[in-house]
Parts: sequence; structure tokens; C-alpha cells
Amino acid sequence: MKCAIYKSHKRANTYLYVSAGHDLARVPKALLDMLGRIELVMTLELTPQRTLAHADPAEVRRALQEQGYFLQLPPADFPVTPS
Repeated sequence: MKCAIYKSHKRANTYLYVSAGHDLARVPKALLDMLGRIELVMTLELTPQRTLAHADPAEVRRALQEQGYFLQLPPADFPVTPS
């Protein structure tokens, strides 16, 4: 499964994964408004063997299939400050 990953410039260490090809079409407008300006940081093939630094790949794949996006929030021990 190919996905695109965007970072939020409004919320530090917050990333939005979307199904490539569908891009932002299935992401709720309220969520996009909350994230502010977003920037594409990479696209990747999300295979069962793929590891991710701060998200469970199986959970990301499931969310992409069911709702078309996955929101990765900062780790709980990471201080959240606006960027």
C-alpha cells in the first residue's frame, strides 16, 4: 500500500498519513484546519515488513484502508509546543 506523509507546520511532530492516489480527499476539513499548513515530507510503500519510528504499521494500514488517513500525534513524553 502506497501512502503519502505530510507534516503539520502548526502542530509540532504531528504527521498525517494518507492513501496515495486519494491524497487529502477523505480527510475531514476540521482536521485539515486544525493541522494548518501541511507539507509533503515523503511517500512510501507501507508493506507488512515496513517499520515506522512512532506508529504501528499495521494500525496505519488499517486506518488508511478504513478511513483513508492516519493521524500520528507526538509521543506522550514529547513536549508539545506550536511551531
